[in-house]
Amino acid sequence: MNQRESHREIFCKRLKEARTAAGLSQKKLGIAAGIDEFVASTRINRYEKGVHEADIHTAQKLAETLNVPLAYFYVEDDELATIVMNYENLSEDNKKTIIKIIDKNNIILLS
Repeated sequence: MNQRESHREIFCKRLKEARTAAGLSQKKLGIAAGIDEFVASTRINRYEKGVHEADIHTAQKLAETLNVPLAYFYVEDDELATIVMNYENLSEDNKKTIIKIIDKNNIILLS
């Protein structure tokens, strides 16, 4: 990412990425997340444009509807966002391997 983006800009970007990847319109996402059908499209559009900011409860509902971890919406780094998105699908052995690599590198960095 170029220069540090605000958490709002990151949320907007990740929400739109997740919605389009899921093949949902703004209206369908809003309705599926429990937003009134008459304002669903407008509300999601305003979240994606940064006009309004979703509270944590709404962000959680959107994450559940899109089947993405809540943390995905707030991760600055694109590569880390990919890891967050895919971590849950890894085998336990692969998760342990990743944690070992991180721990090992963290020890080296702290030395």
